[in-house]
Amino acid sequence: MFKKLIAHAWSLRHQFIRYFCVGFSAFILDMSSLMLLKEVFGWQPITAVITNQPFIIAYVFLSNKYWSFDNRELAHRQVVRFLMLVGFNYTVSVTTIYIFNHQLGWDYRLVRIGTIILATCWNFLSYKYWVYSSKPIITNKQLV
Repeated sequence: MFKKLIAHAWSLRHQFIRYFCVGFSAFILDMSSLMLLKEVFGWQPITAVITNQPFIIAYVFLSNKYWSFDNRELAHRQVVRFLMLVGFNYTVSVTTIYIFNHQLGWDYRLVRIGTIILATCWNFLSYKYWVYSSKPIITNKQLV
């Protein structure tokens, strides 16, 4: 079972690299727009995050759908699932910015980087096996 799991993980490496590239470019866009809104326009970090996220979300959905996961299916179900995952990620982002920056005074950039790292950990598998998948999740029986 372990060998099959490792082989399966290895087979996903090219897809993960594309996912990582999309994520990294989204990170650069996210942080740049956040700092622009905060430093140049004087917005509060929480307002800047709330404002820039719809654009980052659209970029991530379309880039991952067509490039990372090479998915050409109609997107209705994918959009719904993606938005559910985004809703969860969005709630985590806004809550952590509020708690750690607004309440505790931590640097907003570090807080945002931390939330992005956390979301990256669970998003690849969620995208691969839930959002963009037309097949059921791999079962234990398939790994044996």
